[in-house]
Parts: sequence; structure tokens; C-alpha cells
Amino acid sequence: MCGLCGVFGVARHWTDASGAADAGTGTAERIHRARVANRMLGLFGLSLREWAGRYTLASRTGRAAVVDNLGAVWPEAERLAGRPCDPLDPAVIAAMEARRD
Repeated sequence: MCGLCGVFGVARHWTDASGAADAGTGTAERIHRARVANRMLGLFGLSLREWAGRYTLASRTGRAAVVDNLGAVWPEAERLAGRPCDPLDPAVIAAMEARRD
């Protein structure tokens, strides 16, 4: 479906759609999404922040990239980390489950 977005002229990524009528502002939603994504990105030495309607993805070494939406985070994460960043890797899932609050 994501590949068809351009064909149909959809400018927004599906992750930018509000899931609830009282979900809040777009900025607040992006801040919340970044906070959630950071729980996993931290395992790869990366952090994500909302910035001017987009996101900045940064490594611990100071490398950074601006990404438009959550769909663009993982390819950039791999580029910045210099290694595969597979959120479905069993070791990553085990680490996330061990961090549960």
C-alpha cells in the first residue's frame, strides 16, 4: 500500500493519520510517536525527535538525518548505525520485552 501512495497523490504518510478524534495536535502526535520509537531505536544507538513537522534521527556519534515520516526512519537508521536495524530480530524483540514497564 505505501508504494501506491504516490500513484494516488496522497501527500501524507499513513502514520501521520490521526487514530482518534481526540488524539491531539499533529505535533503532539509526532512527539509521542518519537518517544515510542526511541524505546527501540535506543537499542541501535539512535534517537528520534520531532522537528518542524518532520523528524530528526541522530546517532550517538553525532551523525544525523532529517526524515519526513516514520516510514523513512528504518532505512536511515541502518545508514546512520552502519548495520542492519531489524525491529523484528528475535534478539531485539527479547530486549524490548525485557524492558517492559
